[in-house]
Amino acid sequence: MSTVNGPLTGIRVLDLGQYIAGPSACQTLADLGADVLKVESVRGDQARGIGTFGQAMVQAYNRDKRSIALDLSQEDARVILHKLLAEADVLVQNFRNGSAERLGIGPDELRRRYPRLVHGSVTGFGVNGPSIDRPGLDIAAQAEFGLMHVTGEADGDPQRLGLPAADVTAANALATGILAALYQRTSTGRGAHVQTSLMEATLSMEAANWGEYTITGQAPRRKGNGQAHAAPAADVVTLTDGKIVLSAYTAEKWSALCHLIDRPDMIDDPRFVDNPARVAHRRELLATLSEAFGAMTRDQAVERLLSAQIVCGAIRSLDDIAEDKDVIASGVLVDVAGADGASFTSPGLAFTLDGRRRTTSVAAPATGQHTAAVLHELGYTDEEVAGLLDRGVIGDSVPN
Repeated sequence: MSTVNGPLTGIRVLDLGQYIAGPSACQTLADLGADVLKVESVRGDQARGIGTFGQAMVQAYNRDKRSIALDLSQEDARVILHKLLAEADVLVQNFRNGSAERLGIGPDELRRRYPRLVHGSVTGFGVNGPSIDRPGLDIAAQAEFGLMHVTGEADGDPQRLGLPAADVTAANALATGILAALYQRTSTGRGAHVQTSLMEATLSMEAANWGEYTITGQAPRRKGNGQAHAAPAADVVTLTDGKIVLSAYTAEKWSALCHLIDRPDMIDDPRFVDNPARVAHRRELLATLSEAFGAMTRDQAVERLLSAQIVCGAIRSLDDIAEDKDVIASGVLVDVAGADGASFTSPGLAFTLDGRRRTTSVAAPATGQHTAAVLHELGYTDEEVAGLLDRGVIGDSVPN
């Protein structure tokens, strides 16, 4: 898939999102070929002002977009926004409750003025409950909706996941909903309002935990590595150069593992005869596995386990992953061209269409980098653009 002939070629998206959830959903649409305009304040996406972490967000979720900077507190800027909306297929925003309505782009107004527009919005805690006005960030969702409660060692503090899981999952849900709405529009001729929240996205990740809670009546708790009701399952073994994780909890795989380490006696050992027994004696089980594999390197242990078709993996950092042959062969890392001539790689779409996906990309724009060009497309003259800039209605190429 190239940058010009993706399945969403011809679709115009206005991205009014900030930080991760909104921009990430629009990044998916851009990777599928949509023309995405990042509509920022004249100060830029708030992520631009929070150091390296913010810069990473901007670059990760704003490739192949154009940026136009508008001061939407001014009427002339809102006029520009509505001219853009008149030509747009999709609008995405993650405003606080009431902000869109104050700007004249609430869902009812959009539906009335632009009936074909697909409007995507993401909030922290949804729009129907008592927390409608509460600001929502990834860490709040991880805390309040179960992720931190089940993450960490059993006797340690709850821990956040090492990535913005709620934000990214909400972005994926929003992009999926937008694609569904665009498809529905082909038969109805009308757009739709796609809504999601960090709350709903976080809960969607926990379907299996929710099922366990429903069946047992007990909420799952954190216990570190290892599955609560199976062993060995997601258990970690320390080796000479790091750690691996492995699972062999079915009767067939448990038997294969015992034969692999020359301990067939363990198959019928009362301590290890089935999953409940192995869970109860996990400490002794892990000690045996450490004895069997502890003198090996990660590569040696993985190779040996895979010879018996046992699920396993070396625990690796991004330093290792960047050189991984499977990652490279997949094409999931796209080549991103920076404005300064430098290039870097970034993960792209997590799927292919007929074996193809975008392989090259352009780095995130500077705030307002394309303001003048977009206004010219709308019919504004050079003099009008200069006047808007002088009055602070627009911003243009703000360094960041």
